[in-house]
Amino acid sequence: MTTMQGRVALVTGGRSGIGAACTTALEEMGATVITAQRGEDTARDWIEADMLDPTAPERIIAEVIARAGRLDILVNNAGLMREGTALETAPIDWAETIQVNLTAPFMLIRHALPHLIEHGGSIVNIGSIEGLGSNPRHPAYCASKGGLHALTRAIAVDHGPDGVRCNAVAPGWIDTDLNTAFIESLGDPDAFREQIGSIHPVGRTGKPQEVAALVAWLASDAAGFVTGQVWTVDGGRMSKLSLP
Repeated sequence: MTTMQGRVALVTGGRSGIGAACTTALEEMGATVITAQRGEDTARDWIEADMLDPTAPERIIAEVIARAGRLDILVNNAGLMREGTALETAPIDWAETIQVNLTAPFMLIRHALPHLIEHGGSIVNIGSIEGLGSNPRHPAYCASKGGLHALTRAIAVDHGPDGVRCNAVAPGWIDTDLNTAFIESLGDPDAFREQIGSIHPVGRTGKPQEVAALVAWLASDAAGFVTGQVWTVDGGRMSKLSLP
């Protein structure tokens, strides 16, 4: 089994949901993980950060190096979703979505690269199937995730010669606390669960740990010849055509 003993990972938004599962998976492989998000992470070393703050990425990377002395793995997981059609999306909602989902990851990568190059590091960006298709009323979110997928390929091309790999994972419907709370707020949660499960060929929605397992593999030496790819984790949803 591939281990990550001695390696340091940064996971943004690592306190909950997919981020927390990624943090656990990396720790189970031996990595030391620092998370960065708004609010305290009581389980491990963490950095208070708001990705809407344009100064946050440089400060986060500097703090990781000050505390741990190195950085080997960057997982860009923190995200923001604002709903509304193009007519309903205010410029500030567009700008903040792009800032959190695309600009902050770019700036984190930019400041992390000198350290990742030093040790032959790996970047994993958490994209979305909405970077490949679209649910209704998500123009800003779709644009930001599509941009993140493209950024993933660009970083892989430019910095592969430096020994840095960059991949993205595009989850579908995952049973995070946020999604679970949304389902429970509906009039008939059980009916919705059956409906949402039926659009997936595997017959159910996904678990954060199923995304995290792929993230940890991509970050490890076992995926040493894998870079510039967007890996869909969606239970087959994007492969299934709707009924005529």
